[in-house]
Amino acid sequence: MDKVLDIVADATNGKCYTSFRYCADDEIRVPTLDFDSKEKEISVVVKEYGETDTNLTKSKSLKPLADRLINNEPLFHFFLDGSRRTYKVDDIEINRNVYPIIAGQIGVACCQRNNPSQFKCAEFEHSLVLSLPKAANPNGGDASLFFNSLTGKINKTRRLEKSQIEFSKILSYESSKRDGDLKYEHKGIASIQDEMIDTEKRIVAHLSTKNLINPDRYLIKDGSLQYAPSRSSNFKELSKFKSHYKCVIGISKMFDPELCRDNNNRSNADKIAMLPNYHRTPAYKYKSERVGNVYFAVWYVRIRESQHTFSPFSGIVKVEKILITDEEIENGLDSAEIDTITANIINERNPVCYGKDARWANHLYPVYLTESFIKSKYLSDINFLNLF
Repeated sequence: MDKVLDIVADATNGKCYTSFRYCADDEIRVPTLDFDSKEKEISVVVKEYGETDTNLTKSKSLKPLADRLINNEPLFHFFLDGSRRTYKVDDIEINRNVYPIIAGQIGVACCQRNNPSQFKCAEFEHSLVLSLPKAANPNGGDASLFFNSLTGKINKTRRLEKSQIEFSKILSYESSKRDGDLKYEHKGIASIQDEMIDTEKRIVAHLSTKNLINPDRYLIKDGSLQYAPSRSSNFKELSKFKSHYKCVIGISKMFDPELCRDNNNRSNADKIAMLPNYHRTPAYKYKSERVGNVYFAVWYVRIRESQHTFSPFSGIVKVEKILITDEEIENGLDSAEIDTITANIINERNPVCYGKDARWANHLYPVYLTESFIKSKYLSDINFLNLF
């Protein structure tokens, strides 16, 4: 018995079915808006402002400021992206229930730009994981001990040792089923997504603790910042989480226009779609139920014309920054800081990945390079699936 799935079946008292294996991530698709699911858990704070300039009610051009800053030291020095590829590798019967076995590759990288000609990897983590139902633990005791032991057994198989490949851990997903629950396969994928997010947070915390990111050297995180700290109800933990993100902004390439609301809670999707080039919206104050007692300044900026793109929102990015201090929470983010951040975003837009990515109009090139670096480190789908 020297196959990964045989070891899993034996340790869990289960039975594998040799089901069809496939990659669960369909990356070849018709261009469409791919919204961030966490957006549904954030809402605008009515009658309050996300920035100090409360007289700003229309869009504002940042092209003159971007032109003045173009030859200065850029604000952004670090670019963080997380990616995962997930796979259905088999079905397993445990206690007369059948569950999917989900596997994944997780890659998180932070690239650093010291000067225009030097772009290098500052932090990188690549890990292989399995996700099994909680019912796979036959002992009913400490699940972490069981899954850690199983990970060790899997890593001793001849195939993995010969390839010098290891699984970093076995994750678990909820195996009880209630009406309205996600499918088991989606639960398994969600556990891998959560592991990726934890890796992102760990890298940001490391860079912040070493003071590598600071008010003169910001970090762009690809995607939303709306994820919870590990113990969101703990004030000390929440303060630490916020302090790590004081020089971090999140940039979302895709967002749900139906959730674009002004501070009167009215839709302003039409105004965002009609943004002139290099204009930003006023910043709005949002609160996320997912994160807890954390407020965000959220605004939108058009970095490219919508011509030759597939959507009126192509060329527009959503920008988020956590409000850290009591003054920021009370009065919003300093409008001058928002202008500086936005002008630097505009200056990051070129060159682009024309023909390489359907999302080219919403890409910032350093983020695209970071994403490409991560994907270059993945095992091919065929090699990964053959590990089982």
